[in-house]
Amino acid sequence: MIKSLKIKILAGFMLLSTLLVVAGTVSVIEFLKLSRSVNALIEDNYKTIEATKTMLEALERNDSGILMYLLGEKEEGRKIIRSSEVDFARALKTAKNNITETNEKEHVDEIENRYNLLQSKLLLTLNEQHNIKAINWYHDEVYQSFIAVKHSINDLMGLNQNSMYNEATILKDKSHRAIMPGIVAIVGSLIFSMILSFFISKYYILPLSSLSDAIRTFHPHEKQLRSNLKSEDEIKKIENEVNNLITRLVKLQEPKN
Repeated sequence: MIKSLKIKILAGFMLLSTLLVVAGTVSVIEFLKLSRSVNALIEDNYKTIEATKTMLEALERNDSGILMYLLGEKEEGRKIIRSSEVDFARALKTAKNNITETNEKEHVDEIENRYNLLQSKLLLTLNEQHNIKAINWYHDEVYQSFIAVKHSINDLMGLNQNSMYNEATILKDKSHRAIMPGIVAIVGSLIFSMILSFFISKYYILPLSSLSDAIRTFHPHEKQLRSNLKSEDEIKKIENEVNNLITRLVKLQEPKN
């Protein structure tokens, strides 16, 4: 049994500190896991989604360049087409280097194959000398390939968007797990503080109050304080020392033979 009042109080605060440290450590670990998951989400899905957006924009500019070429603005049309091809190739390379989802490689390969087919048809369009024939070729062949590439890009984007949504749901659960240790620590600390307050009152405040009342109501004819402390700590030692003092004072007042 712990007899020292100092050790009793220190033990209580040490237990409270341990509870807070453990809860804080668990929270930090969970938040680190959450941070890594967020970084993975950005690396795995967001980069590919941004790449698909770039591909769609480049594809639209490519189509605009073809139309400008067919309308007679050949130099400007070729310039737009070349620029869009560079941007599309860069975005496609990003998507190819960031394969993270099931069946994602098949989607990327499909985009590449359909885009290569579109480029081969585009080359025939640009080499066609008869304008009316080129426009018909564009309408019957090039535009259909353009739509096919666009569908493939949208499929790749949808795959990564769905994966991001699912991962975001998992991250939401992880954030709840990261918060829970903090909530448990707060609730536990409040409960433990009330328990600690109870024991401080029982082993410190009440004994001191009892000792104070005994000293205040002490009668000179009595030989001991009437506090009746049950503990064996420092307050009990004070009671014993006061009783010893009373005993010595009584002896000093006794008449000498």
